[in-house]
Amino acid sequence: MSDTLKAELLAVALEAAGRAGALLRDGRPADLGVAATKTSPIDVVTEMDIAAEKLITGFLAERRPGDGLLGEEGASSEGSTGVRWVIDPVDGTVNYLYGLPSWCVSIAAEIDGEAVVGVVAAPMRGETYHAVLGQGAFLGERRLAVRPAPGLDQALIGTGFGYLASRRAAQAEVLRSLLPQVRDIRRGGSAAIDLCDVACGRLDGYYERGLNPWDYAAGALIAREAGALTGGRPGEPASTELTVAAPPALFERLQGRLEELGAWQG
Repeated sequence: MSDTLKAELLAVALEAAGRAGALLRDGRPADLGVAATKTSPIDVVTEMDIAAEKLITGFLAERRPGDGLLGEEGASSEGSTGVRWVIDPVDGTVNYLYGLPSWCVSIAAEIDGEAVVGVVAAPMRGETYHAVLGQGAFLGERRLAVRPAPGLDQALIGTGFGYLASRRAAQAEVLRSLLPQVRDIRRGGSAAIDLCDVACGRLDGYYERGLNPWDYAAGALIAREAGALTGGRPGEPASTELTVAAPPALFERLQGRLEELGAWQG
């Protein structure tokens, strides 16, 4: 793949994420509340999700007609160019609902199934991360590098939890065993931002069960380009079953411990 194509895909992703982020930031009702019934506020968030994805897919269709699409809110097409865009219009929806700042727009471009460009825009943090395969990862203009790997017992680890009660119960059991063996655990609420936090050294490692490709496609590329390893269960790529990211010297220890604890189950 030519550097010219990489640069074009990056420019498109940056602009699409920026436009969607502005829509979500400026379009969120100031009085958006959290109701017990999950009706009105959830409907509003769903509408914003759909509106943001529609903005992104419309922009991509205009700038890159013929590319494929995979989006959380239902956008799906094969395309004819070999390029597929993997889109999460709002990663961290509950944070968005509650007015917490850790939500983002995540856009990745894949060629033949491999992520080659990733952009994660977090408007309320004032941060946009990006990476191009083989060219490093950046926060704005600052090149990113993972933190030197500590021992597992000194590692600050990020994670997340599913929505189903049965899965959350299983994840709680994994957490109960893992927590005494690490420095501490953080739950930020956005998988894409957590992966970027590994990339810039705010977390030593990260794991989660239940992610979809749009949750990790961009963030995992950014983490890898900053020097992290990413994967799933030992010998497998990141997947819905399990996603793990950490610097090389920590990765296998964290991954191995998660395997022992059955973090991929439930």
